[in-house]
Amino acid sequence: MSDPRFDRQERFAALGSEGQARVQEARVLLVGCGALGGVLAQHLHRAGVGTLVLVDRDVVELSNLPRQVLFDERHAEEGTPKVLASAETLARAGGPTRLETHATHLDADNLPELAEGCDLLLDGTDNLGTRYLLNDYAVRHTVPWIYGGVVGGAGLVLPILPGRGPCLRCVFRDPPPAGTLATCDTAGVISPAVGLIASMQAGLALRLLSGAADPEPALLELDAWNGEVRRIRTRADPECPACGQGRFPWLDEPKTQRAVSLCGRNTVQVRGQGDALDLDNLTKQLEGVARDIRRAGPILRFCVEDHQLTLFPDGRALVEGTEDTDRALALVDRYVGT
Repeated sequence: MSDPRFDRQERFAALGSEGQARVQEARVLLVGCGALGGVLAQHLHRAGVGTLVLVDRDVVELSNLPRQVLFDERHAEEGTPKVLASAETLARAGGPTRLETHATHLDADNLPELAEGCDLLLDGTDNLGTRYLLNDYAVRHTVPWIYGGVVGGAGLVLPILPGRGPCLRCVFRDPPPAGTLATCDTAGVISPAVGLIASMQAGLALRLLSGAADPEPALLELDAWNGEVRRIRTRADPECPACGQGRFPWLDEPKTQRAVSLCGRNTVQVRGQGDALDLDNLTKQLEGVARDIRRAGPILRFCVEDHQLTLFPDGRALVEGTEDTDRALALVDRYVGT
């Protein structure tokens, strides 16, 4: 017998009672519980997804509140881990969804365990390295995933159906060098853009989970500020390193531990990702965002959120004022980009 809670969803003919039943049996991995991830989690939890696996390494801060819908001032004051704050807020809505929380940094070592048995992977992340890792795993294991990214007033959505269409590397072959792309912390972001991108991801997620026909492969560009929508058709590239040639470097060749705490120094060293930093461009992006921005030859120093960061041309960073490696990684990803 249908749950009256989902009566209006089931009346939507494209979903129906059979589609709703599949949604309620599904297991979904959501990586990131911040801006995009919070909206995604809220939509899927209220839609009755069977199990929602939440992964996020960060804690709630006051600057999160204008756009990260699952958090409040108490969470920010207490520095609550985002996965725990998310689960607390979602649980108040009730419903059948089971929540699993993991306050950890997603990497090649723990992804197979966290994604085991999942029907869909969702991108609520804030860094490119994790997205390429998700793509490697999804293509190798033929698990659909949905990419989403937002900066400023606009963003992108790309549903990826391994074996049935292009993957992330068909469209964006390699990530750009760190420091060349704007991030939410350097270029800002508005909540309506977050909601627009995450809601499109969530709609596509429900379609895939319900067993409906696959969406046409396309990169969707949505602009909440200018009211513009662009649909760019995509196709699988036979020369793609991932789905065309079966090479998965983010999954198969994890480098040595990315961040290490330096004994007795209250400092964490974050290893670069192999590309040289564009320090000139990054210096411009940090203006008005960071404090005490200084160049000393090939080195860039600046202060954000009570921490001093020192960046080297090879991509290495020193984050002073903490021994928490996850905190250091979050700062580097947010202000430098990876």
